Formats: sequence, structure tokens, C-alpha cells
Amino acid sequence: MCRDTAQRSVTDVGRHFLQIPGPTNVPDRVLRAIARPTIDHRGPAFARLARELLDRLKPVFGTRHDVVVYPSSGTGAWEAALVNTLSPGDRVLAFETGHFSTLWCEMATRLGLVVDLVPGDWRHGADPAAITDLLTAEHAAVMVVHNETSTGVRSRIPEIRDAMDATGHPALLLVDTISSLGSMEYRHDDWGVDVTVGCSQKGLMLPPGIGFNAVGPKALARRGRLPRSYWDWDPIIAANRQGFFPYTPPTNLLYGLREALIMLEEEGLPRVFARHDRHAEATRRAVRAWGLQVLCADEREHSSSLTAVLMPDGHDADAVRSLILERYDMSLGTGLGRLAGRVFRIGHLGHFNDLMLAGTLGGVEMGLLG
Repeated sequence: MCRDTAQRSVTDVGRHFLQIPGPTNVPDRVLRAIARPTIDHRGPAFARLARELLDRLKPVFGTRHDVVVYPSSGTGAWEAALVNTLSPGDRVLAFETGHFSTLWCEMATRLGLVVDLVPGDWRHGADPAAITDLLTAEHAAVMVVHNETSTGVRSRIPEIRDAMDATGHPALLLVDTISSLGSMEYRHDDWGVDVTVGCSQKGLMLPPGIGFNAVGPKALARRGRLPRSYWDWDPIIAANRQGFFPYTPPTNLLYGLREALIMLEEEGLPRVFARHDRHAEATRRAVRAWGLQVLCADEREHSSSLTAVLMPDGHDADAVRSLILERYDMSLGTGLGRLAGRVFRIGHLGHFNDLMLAGTLGGVEMGLLG
């Protein structure tokens, strides 16, 4: 057998390592739950499932209040957060912390909002000190991505809330937790967040297809005038009181969500967060041992869900990713936007243990050695 044929055959055996920052690996328990027969979404068995789910979701968000569930991507949950709270022409203050923060701002602009974007270098999170200088009486909301999936940088949400409170400003705080929910500590109520955006395919260990809004009382009371129908909270919350939805729900994904939430409860959220912290620290130490840089430049803002690795000038991160995929059957996250070709991203979130991390880091190291 020639060497090239032998090399290609490596990818035909064993498991594929899916180490992008989401969608993440789906546990067998969750896959089996999703495979259950579909039931009548207007019947009593579904009502029991829905009530159980809605109760189990609240601790993951750190809230005692309503969590709205949509058959959608996280992008849909972004839109729901905006159209339920804001009116045409409202000003919002947002922070450029990476590719996804800019996409959320672009959506807000298309919806008829005026976005005041605080520029960033994509290596730091949102700056709480900027709140004091930039938040004006015209701002209706502040938009922040808690954990920027494109950069591996976390923003310090409690400090941002404290800065807003110090000004006495009534603006709503809208936070994206798409790549932190279920993987990193997050406290919707205690941190004074008004709307939290989340989705299913990352720390919650599910396939894509469910979006979430955790809704605080201030957001629920201050309803905007942007057009909305499918995304309207009111009919969903009303139907949820009886265990139902105003549209056809993703029943089988909800079976999987229940199983995923049970798994998080069995491990215990503090242990889940500690596991992610440990894996992230181990990954950063490996990156430094390789002689490379972690993209995140502030020790206080390291993500526990993923690590973005900055390649030296003259080296193509996508070439490294392609080599690792071809030789070792491992998928790493690509660089997005201005980071295209400059970084690769290692996902270490969700259903993930020490040996999986050791295999991941070993695969990256072999790829770097060429």
C-alpha cells in the first residue's frame, strides 16, 4: 500500500473528533431520547413534559422568571430579544467584541434600530468603564455578548451591570450566552440581566434547533413597538402556563433537552463549570507550550468554552485546520471575519472529558508539527 493511500485511510476508522465551538458532541443518552416516538403536542403527556422542561431550564439561566423556548437557531433568539423590547428608532449601545457581536448589531440596524457600536480589537471583552462615558439618555438598551464564540473572549457582565447601575440609567441589558450557557457560570437574576439569549447546540449538548430567551420582569413590562408575530413573548408565555405552545413545538428535541438538563443536574452545575474551567486552562497551557498565543489578551476574560489560537505572521491557520482534518479526522473552528486565516478555534465544551481533551490537544500538536 502506498503511503498516500495509508494516510487517507486513517480518517476511515475510529471516531471523528468534533472540536469546533458548536454544534458540539451529542451524548448517546440525548440521541436516544430524541429517537423516542413523537407524541401529541396538544395532549396531557406533552403538557407534563413542557412544564418539567421549563422548570429545569431556569437554574441553567440562573433565573426564577420565564424562559421562552423557540424552534429556532440562536439568531432567532437574538431577534426575539430585540423585537419584544424595542421600538423603531430606539438607540442601543453595543460592543464590538468579535464576529457575532457585529452580526447582532447588523440585525438591530436592519430592524430599524440605531446602533452605537463601541469599536474593539477582538482580543478584549466589553469595557465596563466605557458605560459611564457613552451611555446617554437616548439609549434604550445595552447589547453584550457574554462569550464571543469567534474569539474565545468573555465579557464581564456583572461589572457592566454595576456600571449601568452607577449611572442610574434605565436601559435594558441584553446578553448573548450562546456559547456560554451550560458551560460557564451565568446568573441572569443576580447579575441584573433583562433578556438572556441562548441556544441548544453548544453547552446544552443538543443538535441545533432550539433558541431561548430568559426574560426578566423589567423587560416583560417594557414592551417595544417593533413588529413581531412568531417571536412575540406574550402568546408563548400564556400557552406555557398550561404546558403548551402557540405553534408546533420541536417535540423530539424537547425530549433531548430534558435528558441533557438531567445530565447537567446529575453532574451539578458547579462541577460542570469547574470542568470547563479546568479544560480551558489546560488548553491555554498547551498553546503556550507550542510557542503560540491565545487570542484573548486579558486573563480575566478567558473563555472556558473555547480557545482561539493566534498563528504567527506568515502561517495560515486554515492550512493547519485542513491538515488536521485530513490526517487525524478532527474538525477545529475556523477564523471568522477579520480573523480568517489568522486563528483556529478549539472547542472544549459540552459533553467532554479529560481523555477527549488529551486526544484533542495531541491531534493539534501533531498537526502543528506537520
